[in-house]
Amino acid sequence: MGCLYQESSPLPLLQDLNVKIQDISLVFPSQETPRKSMFLSNIDQVLNFNVETVHFFPPHKDFPPHFVAQKLKKALSEILVPYDFLAGRLSCNAKTGRLEIDCNAAGAVFVVASCEFTLDEIGDLVYPNPGFKQLIIKSFDNNILGKEDHPLCIFQVTSFKCGGFAMGLSTNHATFDGLSFKIFLQNLAALAADKPLTVIPSNDRHALAARSPPRVTHDHPEMIKLIIPPGQESNNAPIFDATPEDLDFKIFRLTSSDISDLKTKAASENGKHVTGFNVVTALIWRCKALSYNASDENEQLDRESRMLYAVDIRSRLNPPLPVSYTGNAVLSAYATARCEELKTEAFWKVVERVAEGAKRMSDEYARSAIDWGEINRGYPHGEFLVSSWWRLGFSKVEYPWGKPRYSCPVVYHKKDIILFFPDIDDENGINVLVSLPSKEMLKFETLFYEFLG
Repeated sequence: MGCLYQESSPLPLLQDLNVKIQDISLVFPSQETPRKSMFLSNIDQVLNFNVETVHFFPPHKDFPPHFVAQKLKKALSEILVPYDFLAGRLSCNAKTGRLEIDCNAAGAVFVVASCEFTLDEIGDLVYPNPGFKQLIIKSFDNNILGKEDHPLCIFQVTSFKCGGFAMGLSTNHATFDGLSFKIFLQNLAALAADKPLTVIPSNDRHALAARSPPRVTHDHPEMIKLIIPPGQESNNAPIFDATPEDLDFKIFRLTSSDISDLKTKAASENGKHVTGFNVVTALIWRCKALSYNASDENEQLDRESRMLYAVDIRSRLNPPLPVSYTGNAVLSAYATARCEELKTEAFWKVVERVAEGAKRMSDEYARSAIDWGEINRGYPHGEFLVSSWWRLGFSKVEYPWGKPRYSCPVVYHKKDIILFFPDIDDENGINVLVSLPSKEMLKFETLFYEFLG
């Protein structure tokens, strides 16, 4: 059944990749773009933080890294025309207090770097290596940007000694959700191959604007209202507890066979079709909730656990949003249960609780949640969030030099976020990254194998 990575990777792991920056430049749209302000929805508003991904490519005799860098830089310049907001900057509207994007063509950052190791020498690509942070630059020493200039897109091509390379991207989450970022990558790959865009992006975010007047027609226990001091409206507030804490982290691997067994078990118990995401989430929710370090057993069993996960609302709205919508079209679904219920209920019941979160996400519920954000300055709120990169398919994007060997987020370990990401060898397998204090991790691991068995 499931396998486990320990705190140290089973393969030799290089945490210092010894990356050398060779060139940093600003890339501007290849054509003039109109100066305008881009409206950001209430969903976009709360996602003012950077998301970093790294895409690893093996050597290709026709595409050495320096040639790839040239093609990607040209493609980036071209894609900044239909995606003009990526060359802009976040700003706060003084009248409304809302974040928006000033589409001012200030440019994206493009970095060329090198690593003295081969792709194989840096170790297991699936393992969340802290060294991967070096594959996306964060500070700029050559004065290409002012101190208060924060680009929305940073692009880094790092060559390895073997001829392979890594493509690192940092984009502000207000610009994309997972699906729209995947489409962006497909369009970038098309332009790099001198082909037209695969999908014309739909950049108008007003489709997810609040109603006038806003109408909150549902309870939203998945959200919490924050009291923001005057004058700090544009500051980031934590979605989850960011209190510094010593954490262990482990990767729990579920093979495609494990997931199939879990689906069979849940389906046989209630006679309904179940999804791989729901059965894995149910398993992890049980382990996470029951590993909480309570002072006594009764307190633990009486405690309520609320788990959150993202639901794509494009097809759930009336009328539906186009697949090409570039903004964040995801909302937090939730599942709630007392820990005693999670411990004693049949597995299918826990799976059903997870499934109910997505079933709840109707057009009216989604509109109510967006309107709640118009009235209240608030954020998703739960015991933990499942952040799933499992089915996004970044590794399936076809570039002129082929598909990535592996694509992954740059991971920052947090107790309140559990990450799902794909396996490098088993297309239908999943890796689950968990970060917990030592005592809770021991409980989690014990429960994981107990429930899985």
